[in-house]
Amino acid sequence: MDPVSNARRLRRSQTLAESKLWAIVRGRRLNGFKFRRQVPVDRYFADFLCREASLIVELDGASHEERVVHDALRTVVLERCGFRVLRFDNELVLTDPGGVADAICATLRLKA
Repeated sequence: MDPVSNARRLRRSQTLAESKLWAIVRGRRLNGFKFRRQVPVDRYFADFLCREASLIVELDGASHEERVVHDALRTVVLERCGFRVLRFDNELVLTDPGGVADAICATLRLKA
């Protein structure tokens, strides 16, 4: 499957946490920074990417507890591509979306 079709499929099948975070970051709602969803970067798809700030936000669900090594490698690859990577558990996005937004904003301010 080509990257564009795969990204489109991932956007259509987003998790509840992804949907909640998308509602927070879409439309330049965080300090005017533009975020995109499910963007191909190297061999991965970044959950949320802000090119202007060279920032990727990754959400980790329960399945990620068993994929610590894989996620660490993924982070290394994304950082080598020039991005800073923030990771949040899905549960945190669902229970404290304001705190997650504040953490992202703090990182965005470092780039401003």
